[in-house]
Amino acid sequence: CLGVPWGGLLLLRSVWWGGDGATSQAGCCSQCSFTQRPLGWLGMKERQKGEHLRLCPQDYTCCSSQMEETLALQSERDFLKSVENHSQFLLTTFTQRQRRFDEFFRELIDLSEKSMNQMFTKTYGRLFTQNSHVFQELFVELRRYYSGHLTEVLSDFWSRLVERVFTLVNPQYQFSDDYLECVSKHAEQLQPFGDVPRKLRVQVSRAFIAARALSQGLAAGRDIVNKATKMTPDSECMRGLMRQWYCPLCRGMPSLRPCRAFCLNVMKGCLANQADLDTEWDYFIDALYHVAEKLEGPFNMELAVDSISVKVSEAIMHMQENSVSISTKVFQGCGNPRPVPARSKRSPKESGGNRRPFRTYTPDEKPTTAAGTNLDRLVTELKERLRPMGSFWVSLPHTICNDEKMAADVTNEDRCWNGQTRGRYLPEVMGDGLANQINNPEVEVDIGRPDVKTRQLIMELRVASNKLRHAQSGQDMDFMDSEEGSGSGGDDASERYNDDWPGYGPHSPPFSKPPRNAASNPAKPPRVRERNGPKGNRNHGRVPSATSQLASSLLPFLVLPFVLMKAPWWR
Repeated sequence: CLGVPWGGLLLLRSVWWGGDGATSQAGCCSQCSFTQRPLGWLGMKERQKGEHLRLCPQDYTCCSSQMEETLALQSERDFLKSVENHSQFLLTTFTQRQRRFDEFFRELIDLSEKSMNQMFTKTYGRLFTQNSHVFQELFVELRRYYSGHLTEVLSDFWSRLVERVFTLVNPQYQFSDDYLECVSKHAEQLQPFGDVPRKLRVQVSRAFIAARALSQGLAAGRDIVNKATKMTPDSECMRGLMRQWYCPLCRGMPSLRPCRAFCLNVMKGCLANQADLDTEWDYFIDALYHVAEKLEGPFNMELAVDSISVKVSEAIMHMQENSVSISTKVFQGCGNPRPVPARSKRSPKESGGNRRPFRTYTPDEKPTTAAGTNLDRLVTELKERLRPMGSFWVSLPHTICNDEKMAADVTNEDRCWNGQTRGRYLPEVMGDGLANQINNPEVEVDIGRPDVKTRQLIMELRVASNKLRHAQSGQDMDFMDSEEGSGSGGDDASERYNDDWPGYGPHSPPFSKPPRNAASNPAKPPRVRERNGPKGNRNHGRVPSATSQLASSLLPFLVLPFVLMKAPWWR
């Protein structure tokens, strides 16, 4: 604002502090020529009495009022720049890791869909391609769920699939939409896909919840760091900053750095509100760390999406092998369908391609995505970066004052600037946080007025930590049902993760689940079918459910033990 070359001023300070204190002090006791080069007319040639100074000691000085004002503004810039530099590690980690995880999770869904299309085209041929929209809708809903919009993702898919497969295993009959509605409506009793839907639901829901919570948590961390480091120092803080960094220049001792204890008291006063974030910040970092651990363990997203095509194929095989008994029960409950006119049997070539076993990857050959990595590597790198983030805000004053550009080394306690002259700094160093600044000798802090912005950041940290803690147990905090209290985990809290994953199967405790209360799970309302397509959009006619239905309302369509026989055309 005064046309002062800031870069030159900072360079001069580094030159001053790089020299010998005694020499500089002796050579500049009466002359102030060192202020002329960077500050021009703002500096004085001779030392004068300092009654005009507002911030520095009012002894003999080389600083005019304008020079003091200019240096005070520069001390504020130095402070904000130092806070920015030392918090850059946090900001970079949260920003880059959130982007990499988000890209990685989305690409896993894309790869899973592509893999299923390739596998099912080879395995079932035209039977798959003619019904591929059922599977496409599944992945559309999975992407929507990851993005934060919970729908009855898997229950809708299994409802559509049971109608399709039932039609295909009974090609000699004609089925109206109302008849197929009856089939899916009684799926809970029929259980056409055996236990496969429950296993897939547990795998997918918990992995997706953890993945989304981690991505959202990293984004929250980025935003909180951004807000916490964007501050405007008040007049008391600026006074302390000026006194420690530039008042030595005005006193004619430009090479003296502030004593470390002096620096700490100034920084603890200026950063008192940020230090109050520390407790919730540590909870937040700990929650991020544990969700990351879950993702490389029982909630592994890679294994979850890899298992989708395999589990769906197992479900279809189960219904195919038990088609006779299922059809008999359906005919008893929904009535006898009309037979179709006589037609020729399908040839094996027409009904499907040659069966090929589905491919899964061993841990040693896990593929990488376009992101150039796999989940294990991403999680390991994140955990390494999270470890040093604990206690960041209470450590920030020490981090700044440990910088040799900002304060003297502890070994120079008798040869540093103590706020008045060259010598030891005697006042004690204050504690951390707003309440401990009541007697801060360098920065007067009003401890009776907590900062509103800091209170808001504390609440944001609590919300983010709560979501992450719920995700550790497979519960979706975004879609908690207030009526159930326990949230989307519901009755699934006691469920074990999939018993056929590598490393989580034979050694896992047996699945145990308390009996469900039938009254708490009323019959699902009928779907409204649109007539402008083969089956229409099945979602539009649904009654919106609480998000906890990912765990509870999906069960009527997922836990379906059936006994069917293999239809010859499916081979």
